[in-house]
Order: sequence, then C-alpha cells, then structure tokens
Amino acid sequence: MSNMKPVALQLYSLRDALAKDFEGIVRSVAAMGYVGVEPYGGMPAGLREAADLFEELELEVCSSHVPFPDRAKLESALAEAEAFDLSRLVVAFLPQAEFETLDAVKRVCERLNRASKTMQASKVQLGYHNHWWEFKDLDGQATLDVMLSELDDEVFLEIDTYWAQVGGLDAVEVVKRAGGRAPLIHLKDGSLSLDDNMTAVGAGEMSVPEIVEATAETAEWHIVEIDRCDGDMLQAVHDSYKYLTSNSLVRGKV
Repeated sequence: MSNMKPVALQLYSLRDALAKDFEGIVRSVAAMGYVGVEPYGGMPAGLREAADLFEELELEVCSSHVPFPDRAKLESALAEAEAFDLSRLVVAFLPQAEFETLDAVKRVCERLNRASKTMQASKVQLGYHNHWWEFKDLDGQATLDVMLSELDDEVFLEIDTYWAQVGGLDAVEVVKRAGGRAPLIHLKDGSLSLDDNMTAVGAGEMSVPEIVEATAETAEWHIVEIDRCDGDMLQAVHDSYKYLTSNSLVRGKV
C-alpha cells in the first residue's frame, strides 16, 4: 500500500513485562522495528529515564496517554509532554457512566474543550481515546457524531478501532466519519467479544487492511495496542508488527 504511515506501540500492552525490566523490554520493541512508542501514565520508569532511552533507540514518541488533565493532574500531564517533547496528549479514558445520556456526552465534550483550551496555552493539543461504551444511539444520534459536533476542532480523537467495533459500529465507517479529526489510530484484534482476550493484529476478526486503507490520507500514526491476550504478550506484539509490515500496511524500520 502506498502512503504507509509509521507504526508505533502503545506500551501499556507490555505493562507487566515493563514492570520487571523496563529497559530490556523497550530495547526489544526497538529491535522488532517499531518506529515509535506511545507511553502511558504510571510507567515503571521516570520520565527522564524513559525519554533518554527512547532517544538512544531512536524511538519516536507519537503521543502519550494521560489521566484527564483536571486542575490536580494538569501539571503532571504537561511535565510528560515536556519530557517527551510532545505536542499531543491523549486522555486514556473516561468512565462509562459519563456516556449514558445525550446530556452526559455533551458535558464530557464541554470538559474536554475546557481542558483543551488550558493545554493549548502550553502548545499541547488534547485528544480522547475511546473504549466500547462511547458508541451507542442516544435519542437517535450516534455518540460519535455528537462528539464530533460538540468538541472544538482543536480536540482530536484517537480512534480505538477494536473497541469501536465491539461497541456495535463498523470500525471502517467510524474512521471514515472521523476523518482528519482522528490522526492517531489504534489497531488491535480479537474475537470481538468483551469476555475474550485479544489476539495479535491480523489473527482476529477485525478488517485491518480496510481500516488502514480508510485512514491512509488522514492518519499520522497507526498504533498497535493489545490490552490482554493468551500466551506471551511480547510475541503477540512482534507478530502484530510482522503482520502489518509484511502486508505493507504500515511503515516499520525492519
């Protein structure tokens, strides 16, 4: 596929292994060929230590997951952006209860808009990463459409395509509708059951090539994330990379 985008790994996938050997696991990720990484809040390494290691291994940091940057967490979020030299941070999730009604979703958008304005003063753009509960019909309106309408243009979406599909929508159509509002795309795979563990990308039920094709002109990064899986997670991360690169879906280093 022409116009391949670089591939990154959301390091949360390897959280258990990173807790035991942060440096060794990050070196393994770099050796696989991943172009970049996406850190997460609570990594078992200091920001400076992690940033120095990523720089040494020439791993680009495409963004980072952070808790909602309210007044109590704003300073730590901006410190993360500074350490990794980031212009984008992503709110990792908001509770399911905040998406139960149309008015609740609008309140979420208002909160994100306010937080975005605060962060823009530090030249950091704020985004939101979905799970499965953000995709439903609310009084005849799709939650995604409400968010795209209510969120300021400066607030971007990081579409988790697997959770969108589990939430009942066609992930290909979701990324098409989001278009350029979703510069970061999470790729994961599995049976599409909430109860099952996930698989390596390419080994499940997701239409990965179609998702990548649909985002070829709008995505800046395709990011592998595996929340949980049967077997060895490091192998699943490697298998995901091999599937994506061998099928010319993403750009890796090896």
